[in-house]
Amino acid sequence: MLTISGSKYRLCDGVTRRNFLRVGALGLGGLALPQLLAAEAGRGVRSSNKSVIMIYLPGGPPHQDMWDLKPDAPAEVRGEFRPIGTNVDGIQICEEFPRMAKMADKFAFVRSIVGAAGGHDARQCLYPRHSKSAPGGGWPSFGSTLSKLMGSKSSGAPAFAGLQPQCGHREWGDPGMPGFLGTAHAAFKPTFDGKADLLLNDGVTLDRLNGRRVLLESFDNFRRDVDNSGLMAGLDSFSQNAFGILTSAGLAEAVDLDKEDSRLRDRYGRGSSKLQYDGSHKLLDDFLMARRLVEAGVRCVTVAFSRWDWHNDGFKRGREDFPMLDQALTALVEDLDQRGMLGDTSIVVWGEFGRTPKINDKAGRDHWPRVSCAALAGGGMRTGQVIGETDRLGGEATNRPVEFGEVFATLYHQLGIDPHVTMIEDLNGRPQHLVDPGIHPMRELIG
Repeated sequence: MLTISGSKYRLCDGVTRRNFLRVGALGLGGLALPQLLAAEAGRGVRSSNKSVIMIYLPGGPPHQDMWDLKPDAPAEVRGEFRPIGTNVDGIQICEEFPRMAKMADKFAFVRSIVGAAGGHDARQCLYPRHSKSAPGGGWPSFGSTLSKLMGSKSSGAPAFAGLQPQCGHREWGDPGMPGFLGTAHAAFKPTFDGKADLLLNDGVTLDRLNGRRVLLESFDNFRRDVDNSGLMAGLDSFSQNAFGILTSAGLAEAVDLDKEDSRLRDRYGRGSSKLQYDGSHKLLDDFLMARRLVEAGVRCVTVAFSRWDWHNDGFKRGREDFPMLDQALTALVEDLDQRGMLGDTSIVVWGEFGRTPKINDKAGRDHWPRVSCAALAGGGMRTGQVIGETDRLGGEATNRPVEFGEVFATLYHQLGIDPHVTMIEDLNGRPQHLVDPGIHPMRELIG
């Protein structure tokens, strides 16, 4: 395992962390691939082609400057952006999202997300259960839970991949802390430099690799003679899966964006030096890689796009970042749709809280946990609608408040998982529900 320090990054709380890139062990935290595949034997939901792409906007995006503008509010609230119409009558969004406006029928805009904690914490957007009531080991993330229940769509791909930069701060979080499910269900992290881990070392041919497998099997046969637990027989199948991934071109192809048509890469956007953290990848590229990973058989992909902790110069930042999000997100939805994959791929875009109605003296907005927004697409959900309302200042949900857990419950439902019936066992063997009590899928979205 090799760890490479990267650029520094400071959040509003003054804490500085270093990004880093892990190379080796297939990007899986140093655990050998057969060990990570071992948990597949316990998953309870199989044979589905459905996937989820979760696009996390770390730092708290300004809801009233994106998809819930307040043009009739006082100047110190409404800000500098104007609303524009969309291809759905009655729906308006920010002028900096013209591509989304032209395909608003493909999106559902939720303007009334409630229940945020108020501090920078990725958990609110990546974990279906509330952390305060966690059993030993902690709650697993959404992607880790899907890894346990459904596994990958293809034997040549991991179940869960995370494209977040690894800076160690709770705002970014880890794309897939597995909690009590264990490291076997942590996210695969296919960083651009780490993609070399998917290729055989120089001088190692498939014949040589097969020879090594035969040698390992001979050792296993010897050890099996003194093993009465059946463990060795199980490890054989996990090792076969590991060899399958290593010798399959699918995953290596998926993370190699040079294989993609240059015109499609232009449609997504070619990344930005502003958003390049440690030299490992550019964040705009992650939207295209997410599609390629899902196509290769990955069940859940999380993407962290930009950083949204805009306490100052918020409108300047919006003019830079909104168009990039607009371009990459609409390219993803359009690409999936043209490939016939959108109906099986649920997409959610959100951040951990909203921003204050009143603009501060630095032309920014501060933390506002009372309400935030989200956009959803694909997965067979009912789109072309707005769900929920906020007051004239964008500070409180006045109609249909939506808990974070309701979005997760909806994603489970669209995957074919009943979040109230399906359960997973914690470290003590106790069954645990997938969402908090009283949480249900959103009736507005499900078919």
